Amino acid sequence: MRILLIGPPGAGKGTQAVRLAAHLSIQHISTGDLFREHIIQGTELGQNAHTHIRAGLLVPDEVTIGVIKEHLSRPDTERGFLLDGFPRNLAQAKALDGILAGSGSKLDAVLDLEVPEAEVVGRIAGRRLCRRNHEHIFHVDHSPPAVAGTCDVCGGELYQREDDREATIRKRMEVYRSQTAPVLDHYQAQGVVTTISALGHVQEVLNRALVAIGHDQVDTSETSSCWPLPPSGTGSPT
Repeated sequence: MRILLIGPPGAGKGTQAVRLAAHLSIQHISTGDLFREHIIQGTELGQNAHTHIRAGLLVPDEVTIGVIKEHLSRPDTERGFLLDGFPRNLAQAKALDGILAGSGSKLDAVLDLEVPEAEVVGRIAGRRLCRRNHEHIFHVDHSPPAVAGTCDVCGGELYQREDDREATIRKRMEVYRSQTAPVLDHYQAQGVVTTISALGHVQEVLNRALVAIGHDQVDTSETSSCWPLPPSGTGSPT
């Protein structure tokens, strides 16, 4: 299957992308991961992307599209893939259609993870990271530390990222809506969009996605909370 996963910051998109791709035995394609791969390999696309990322700028569409096109030409994507983080706007969506049409294929499903804005703000604004190790993540409501402001794992100071402040989150939500609405309209016209709730436990959301694409659900006897969410490597939590 060829699937696109769309969702606002804080929807748990990255978590669901990894789990869904693994369950379907298809490749999870993240633009962030692809940029890092090209940067490490020192390709022309990677150098171009790194120049913009280092300057705190968005990577231009032509570079992002070039990275995706190169990756989709690889044999290991032939059995299917799940796109996470691309396309982000209408121009990228139309470019993706052209890339897939060139190989005689198209997207089978677009899964739109729906989360109320108030929930998004609560999820992200409540997140706290450890200064010593950013992999140690807590949430003031859903997974609070035993001692406020102190990491349970290493004793480091917990802090709130600038990107996780409410005003910043709401601005990012405005950008997300303005960029994503045309993408969803584009794929709605193709009849491949299914909107699913991203509220609840990780496996519950995964099952909604599986039902949407006609697959059997997974066992939910051992559910796990959506928290803690991982920090973003590119300043844009999923």
